[in-house]
Amino acid sequence: MTDDKDVLRDVWFGRIPTCFTLYQDEITEREAEPYYLLLPRISYLTLVTDKVKKHFQKVMRQEEVSEIWFEYEGTPLKWHYPIGLLFDLHASNTALPWSITVHFKNFPEKDLLHCHSKDVIEAHFMACIKEADALKHKSQVINEMQKKDHKQLWMGLQNDKFEQFWAINRKLMEYPPEDSGFRYIPFRIYQATTERPFIQKLFRPIASGGQLHTLGDLLKDVCPSAISPEDGEQKTQVMIHGIEPMLETPIQWLSEHMSYPDNFLHISIIPRPTD
Repeated sequence: MTDDKDVLRDVWFGRIPTCFTLYQDEITEREAEPYYLLLPRISYLTLVTDKVKKHFQKVMRQEEVSEIWFEYEGTPLKWHYPIGLLFDLHASNTALPWSITVHFKNFPEKDLLHCHSKDVIEAHFMACIKEADALKHKSQVINEMQKKDHKQLWMGLQNDKFEQFWAINRKLMEYPPEDSGFRYIPFRIYQATTERPFIQKLFRPIASGGQLHTLGDLLKDVCPSAISPEDGEQKTQVMIHGIEPMLETPIQWLSEHMSYPDNFLHISIIPRPTD
């Protein structure tokens, strides 16, 4: 892995100022004040919202409290998507703080998975890491790790410990020098304007002629409408971690430095603002 540690740090410590407000139809004992929090982009909503839950439960009648869930402008927010991805996909061109609505009733069964404990998040997170390593190294790296290494990855994310996480994750970002890159790039492409959850397929970081594939090559192959509009006017933005990477960026470098902790590149294709 080429060691651009500053990039890894910047990605890890990315934060989104957020204002949580209680849904107006929730029954409360007294008025619920908004709650403000800096959300880590790399984490999951249900992992970092204990304080939000406690804040609003104080004003609720206990019989009115069931499973907490979050919504932005009518869209239920999927807890199993990283926070930064949710923001890029649904809110990246809106003013900060990000305004999220908190619900304790009428859980949207069709739209969201239940998350009754942090064990559920851990299981999802580890399943993603294992899938990513199957693509990158035929699962060899993750299978050679001990249970305590898996736990260290999870605890590093849960407790927001950069060094603890990367001490182990570094191994998942390495490859034999003779290979010049991973077997396949673990990526998912999300589009704000479609019902399809995401696009994912096999894509090699190195072309058959030996040249490095770029982000542009990936999009051309998997989602051509994102970069070559029919009428010549570019109507979409390609976002990773809140920025628009240059399409000439090698996809191998992006995979090593701009993946989320689950080891996937989560790429959002969103409408370009018109103003």
